[in-house]
Amino acid sequence: MSPKAAKTRKIIATTSLAGCFGCHMSLLDIDERLFDLIELVEFNKSPFDDIKTFTRECDIGLVEGGCCNDENVHVLTEFRKHCKTLVAFGECALMGGLPALRNTIPLRECLEEAYLHGPTVAGRNPQGLIPSDPDIPKILNRVYPCHEVVKIDYFLPGCPPSADLIWDALVALVTGQELEPQYRTFKFD
Repeated sequence: MSPKAAKTRKIIATTSLAGCFGCHMSLLDIDERLFDLIELVEFNKSPFDDIKTFTRECDIGLVEGGCCNDENVHVLTEFRKHCKTLVAFGECALMGGLPALRNTIPLRECLEEAYLHGPTVAGRNPQGLIPSDPDIPKILNRVYPCHEVVKIDYFLPGCPPSADLIWDALVALVTGQELEPQYRTFKFD
């Protein structure tokens, strides 16, 4: 690739909040198209390149997972500040996903089950302590989908979204084309 072409590549950042990292795995499932993607983009803050902080402003941010603690809110807020376009991908980012199942149970009850009464902690917490160290992210009263915390520009559904849908969306965003989802990206047979 010529140096001039490298300067025109879009800058992408990715992160995973309260989720399972399955959406990132689905992104990796674009397989050999990763080589084509690298010709179009450069990753900045992402688990793919292990860059922990933004080193510059990004054109596109991909966020998987919802917000279940104050650290998730901080990371998502920083992504919104540093990314021109923010894409929520996967059901956890769109609606809270499986982590949001706890939204029907009071937080105190969840913590007591996890640290005091759960079958895996029986007899292992004789002081009856629930962790509250300032270095541990504070758990929120519920799990929030990303759009309830910051403005999201695009949503890619699925648990996880298919590799084809992610590929089609990234190509459309990077090239400035309209995303026209193909049947293959939504079929489940």
